[in-house]
Amino acid sequence: MTSARLSGLDASFLAVETPTAHMHVGWVALFSPPASGRLPGFSELCDHIEGRLARAPRYRQKLAPVPLGLNAPEWVDDEAFSLDRHLYWAPGPLTGLVDEVMSTPLRRERPLWEMWICQEPADKRFALIGKAHHCMVDGLAAVELGLLLLDPTPEPVECEPQEWQPTPKPGAERLLVRGMRDLLAAQLGLLRLPLRAAVSPARAARQAGARAGRVGRALSHALLAAAPASALDHSLSPLRRLAWAERPLDDLRTVKRTYGTTINDVMLAAVAGGMRTYLTDHGEQPGTLKAMIPVSMRSPSDVLGNRVSFVFAELPCEEPDPLSRLYRVHAAMSARKRDGEPEGADLALKAAEHTPALVQHALSRLIASPRTFNLVVSNIPGPSEQLYMCGCPLRRVYPVVPLADRHTVSVGMTTVGDRACFGVYADREAVPDADTIARDIDDAITELLEGTPKPASQRRIAPPG
Repeated sequence: MTSARLSGLDASFLAVETPTAHMHVGWVALFSPPASGRLPGFSELCDHIEGRLARAPRYRQKLAPVPLGLNAPEWVDDEAFSLDRHLYWAPGPLTGLVDEVMSTPLRRERPLWEMWICQEPADKRFALIGKAHHCMVDGLAAVELGLLLLDPTPEPVECEPQEWQPTPKPGAERLLVRGMRDLLAAQLGLLRLPLRAAVSPARAARQAGARAGRVGRALSHALLAAAPASALDHSLSPLRRLAWAERPLDDLRTVKRTYGTTINDVMLAAVAGGMRTYLTDHGEQPGTLKAMIPVSMRSPSDVLGNRVSFVFAELPCEEPDPLSRLYRVHAAMSARKRDGEPEGADLALKAAEHTPALVQHALSRLIASPRTFNLVVSNIPGPSEQLYMCGCPLRRVYPVVPLADRHTVSVGMTTVGDRACFGVYADREAVPDADTIARDIDDAITELLEGTPKPASQRRIAPPG
């Protein structure tokens, strides 16, 4: 596989990582026994995973920094790659193992991923715990990796064995030359922009004006509208806790259809309601929280890396009425989409790639600061059909959304078949009772289901703006 350089967004997840803010995304996938009732052994699962990872060469590559930090690192083959340095077995209990795995940062001198298999015969299931650095994958790319390991039928699809020989790691001089080459190529690309504009100045002016408007609105909500001070803003320990909850996906669909919103709106309103309850029960006066909401910009041709933009929106945790929270979230998200803010943020992120490395790092830290947002809330679509690993049906997937420095809670939702799976990821010292937040979010969905206002066809939703 040819080498590939980190994009500016990929590199930003390296820049904001600290000893206590680990920038890995992750997941916990639960499998039930196959029809035979026999759970596969560790060696059988290892062989299966090794065969499938041959289709994802990036998982045998590590980062090679460019001398003098002249450009972003690039991916090169790991000549010492061995699966047993990335795939481990551990006994239960599952909860304690997940917390321990997620509390440990990935080692940068290796390919930036790990998987752990936890077999629990007493519970008649096994779990696959995975993590990969955010510079390598976004949430949707992590799901796509998981799909490589799975089959649409109980009978595994045979994979052709592939011989792999690593490409020798380039020396420092070659890394430096390639870094300079790519830097100059990017600058030459910028110089061509005026030439394109000269060919069709009117069209270029219209496009530039539209883009500037989208970028301006995105930056206004991202950086100019400061996040309110919150009890969630707290220095981090390295310790993590993943709490989870699940609901029938039809519960969220029912709310969506009844009130004319979206699944994403329902999730955000449920998080607002859950955080309201949690803060109130802890003696805090709930107020508006500012959420960073990732939006996928991924196309079928994209492979790994981050193809994600961001929207920033207020979660009305101070609002006591669950349906009013839903309508307010719907209005805010509709306005963000109408104004093209995901595209504007994407343009801003791409433009930042052409600034000096020091500027990029400073911007990364500013965007990841508690002044910019209080928590991340991410909706990560998963498979709708039944999938299997070594004949074992996949039942649940709970996501891990990483915590930037001084952010103590994140919430992710992954849909698997007919289930909506929530992962509440928290600093174990700052938020020792993350399970309570998961229950509060679950209760907030029940509140929305039990709402009694008129259906959307009979109730006018306030126009966004």
